[in-house]
Amino acid sequence: MSRFPAPTDTVTPRQPRGQERVITGNRQTSWAFADAFVAEDEALRWARDRAREAGLRSVSAGTGAALRLLAATVDAKAVAEIGTGTGVSGIHLLHGMRPDGVLTTVDPEPDRQQFARQAFRAAGFASNRARFIPGRALDVLPRLADAGYDLVFCDGDRLECLDYLAESLRLLRPGGLVAFEGMFADGRTMDSGPQPAEVGRLRELLRAVRESQDLVPSLLPVGDGLLCAVKR
Repeated sequence: MSRFPAPTDTVTPRQPRGQERVITGNRQTSWAFADAFVAEDEALRWARDRAREAGLRSVSAGTGAALRLLAATVDAKAVAEIGTGTGVSGIHLLHGMRPDGVLTTVDPEPDRQQFARQAFRAAGFASNRARFIPGRALDVLPRLADAGYDLVFCDGDRLECLDYLAESLRLLRPGGLVAFEGMFADGRTMDSGPQPAEVGRLRELLRAVRESQDLVPSLLPVGDGLLCAVKR
């Protein structure tokens, strides 16, 4: 039976015999090119600047482009987002959603959501395209409708990621998609040395998603790692 490496294991990708295992400079350049492939507009740059000033980490341009693509792929009309931030990921999601789609975004910091409101407006989205709910995700998510969402994007407290997964499975319709940001944890998820509790929780999440019979998973190497899964 397959098993995701324990915290003390070394993570080594399986490759055909004879194929180089090191990440070459060319490959790093290719990844950087792919991550910046989709250009970002002024509204996104403004939202990124606000996040930087607040000491927040935004999704990369490549991760944003992937979110946009995923939202378009499932023809998303209803999306739930855990972690509004200053609106960077939300803008990307809205760009991929249907013109009549509504983004429900949850964040414990209302001040950040005010920045996101401005960013969404600057990006050209009407006010009724987003529903802002201040509060802790695990207090808010149980109030959302069962099977009422096409996509759930999770970028909140890593220690709560397994709870987010459970709530996402309830919220998603069959064929819906869940995505988790930050799965690489700046390389710590693959590091065999001692790691903080949040990294251990990410490893548990990876194992749970990969081994679930209810999900079709993929781990995308964009930004800091985007774990995606379709609900059967």
